[in-house]
Amino acid sequence: MTGDSHDGINGQSEAAQIQAAVGTHVEIELLTGSGDSEPMAVDVVPDSDADFASGFLGVGTPLAQAIVGQCAGSRVPYLKADIVEVRILAVTPSLDSPSGDAASSRQAVIDEAVSRSNLADTLRLALAVDVKWGDYDPEALEENWNK
Repeated sequence: MTGDSHDGINGQSEAAQIQAAVGTHVEIELLTGSGDSEPMAVDVVPDSDADFASGFLGVGTPLAQAIVGQCAGSRVPYLKADIVEVRILAVTPSLDSPSGDAASSRQAVIDEAVSRSNLADTLRLALAVDVKWGDYDPEALEENWNK
């Protein structure tokens, strides 16, 4: 064995270890102040492809910012709720890719929320008009809102 390279985590030489970055699969442990740990595996992706529920962590999130640039074996301070540290167990090239429609799914949820908010505002106005001037049908507004 040469002095330039010695065994790192999982038998890899330190020179061969890859850093967590967009396009990598990262296995981590979230460590709490009480010593408990929770394993997690994520693929780091551009924010537009993020879908945490499916294991795709956006690079702009605080957790991704903490682990990007780190190699397996690193321990990184991370203070969120009861979590105090992240231990990086493995970093490998990502074999999975996001479905590509995460951004459109998020936009659809936003559009639906805005539509519901607008409907609620319109119904409040309709009820106020109905109470003051009468003959206004808020139920018809709701029934025909998304038609």
